[in-house]
Amino acid sequence: MTTTDKIKQAGLKVTPQRIVVYEVMTELGHAQMEEILSAVQAKVCNMTPSTVYRILDSFCKANLLAMMCHPETGKCYYDITAHEHHHMYVGNKIVDFDDSELSALIRRYLREKYVVESDEEIAKIQVQIITHKKTTK
Repeated sequence: MTTTDKIKQAGLKVTPQRIVVYEVMTELGHAQMEEILSAVQAKVCNMTPSTVYRILDSFCKANLLAMMCHPETGKCYYDITAHEHHHMYVGNKIVDFDDSELSALIRRYLREKYVVESDEEIAKIQVQIITHKKTTK
């Protein structure tokens, strides 16, 4: 699916600025605002920070991107992987991993403890794991 198709499918108007921001996020994966802004402005030098912020916000609201914060540093990152998944923090590196069994286990636990009545009440489960390792294989 093309960038244009993804933006349209999310219910957003396709603009050249949105295309550039989405393609930059596709390249970066997880990125802080400063990294995104630098990469966007390298491609389109006249795009303002406020325009980039508004586009990122609209992408998050449309579930094209997700916002996450590092549990130890508090730094916030935009994440191109908006569907339910988990994060492992290895030093400064963020690693995505999908584990439907873990998500199902957490859902079952929440139902059994009467925190929620059904899976439909849970929008998304994200587990964050911080390792002591500095590198991964």
